[in-house]
Amino acid sequence: MENVTARDVGFLLFLTLLNILNYVDRQLLASFANWIVPELELTNTQFGLLTGLVFIFFYAVMGLFMGALADRLNRTRLIAGGLALWSALTALSGLARGFVSLAIPRMFIGVGESILTPASLSLIGDRFPAKWQGAAMGVFGLGVPIGVGLSLFVVAYLEPIFGWRGCFYLLGAIGVVLAGVMLFMKEPRRITQDLDAELTKPSVKEIVQTLVSALKHSLALKMTIFGGVAFTFMLGAGVFEQLWFAQERGFERTEIARITAWYAILGGVAGTLFGGYGGDLFLRKTGIGRPMFLFWTILLLSPINIAYRIVEPGTLLFWSGLFFTYFQVGCFYGPVFATVQELTPPRIRGTMMAFVILSIQLFGVAIGVSSAGVVIDWLISANIEEPYTVALLVFTLISLASVPMFWLAGHRFERDRNALLEREGSLTEGS
Repeated sequence: MENVTARDVGFLLFLTLLNILNYVDRQLLASFANWIVPELELTNTQFGLLTGLVFIFFYAVMGLFMGALADRLNRTRLIAGGLALWSALTALSGLARGFVSLAIPRMFIGVGESILTPASLSLIGDRFPAKWQGAAMGVFGLGVPIGVGLSLFVVAYLEPIFGWRGCFYLLGAIGVVLAGVMLFMKEPRRITQDLDAELTKPSVKEIVQTLVSALKHSLALKMTIFGGVAFTFMLGAGVFEQLWFAQERGFERTEIARITAWYAILGGVAGTLFGGYGGDLFLRKTGIGRPMFLFWTILLLSPINIAYRIVEPGTLLFWSGLFFTYFQVGCFYGPVFATVQELTPPRIRGTMMAFVILSIQLFGVAIGVSSAGVVIDWLISANIEEPYTVALLVFTLISLASVPMFWLAGHRFERDRNALLEREGSLTEGS
């Protein structure tokens, strides 16, 4: 398949809409931090757990099982079920009265949301040719910056009308309606359906064996995953950014939510499009893997992102740092997931995507946000000046460990992709 039709684009845009809602719902807790933390009397450690391990452990671990299901079951119906589950529980979260009553629905929201990304990326892999998969996944990845930005718009414009609890109820209802639409969408043909039926629907044992083999034979794949984990330490700690703005940078909580909403959308969308299309173009022009594109992007932007944490608020460098923080996060998704797709046997792409998401979310984002909460409370108890600033700067520096990993992954990409094609060719001939 080389041509992309209007139906393919429409299907991609609907999946992107669901991904936007996914990140709006997921980000609500962080966006409403300046309301929820004081009202529910949460510590930074508790807040870090709610936005980190409590949610992401179930999201990441269940995502691995959902990826395996996406390789065997109807993916559109699977997504519809997950969307209905997480939306109903988002509404239920609006009734929370403390840490425990908020933690319980957050656990199961993670289960519902774990279905969307592996199933969607598997669907995209079937509907778009390899040369456009980076761009297509970049479009799907727009759900991250737009979702984060829209969650802040919800804070800025809807909280004064409905309150933070009413916003949870409203978004939950919207998700249930969209789940009904998704239920009746037709699943596209899997690209492996021209192979033997046993290859099209491998057993769980075969899926695991193939996944382990793919990781064993591809250094580029391993380094891409490790680089993603390291990079997202910064993303996890960023959950505390709204508290940082209000408590240490002197902004009014509703005003800064409105401002950062625009920066999240504009910077994130620009970065996502740049990363998706730029990574594809970089690969076509140089023959070097997309992770090398990330290597240069992160390396060039890191001085601005570090300075952003320590300069005076309201300066040009401060606002530039805010923009490029979201821009850099946007650049990340398209190149990473497109690289994983191309280095993974087609019959286990759903499982591999779930494994990558588990690794990034559990060992990167979850540990980043949860440990950041502990570190901030420790810094406060030690009477350290500006504890949020110190913690965010430290985790930004940790994320730079991704730079050499992406460099190595980029250099090994072509060799590892050719080796995979040879193995898959031998398998097809043997069948």
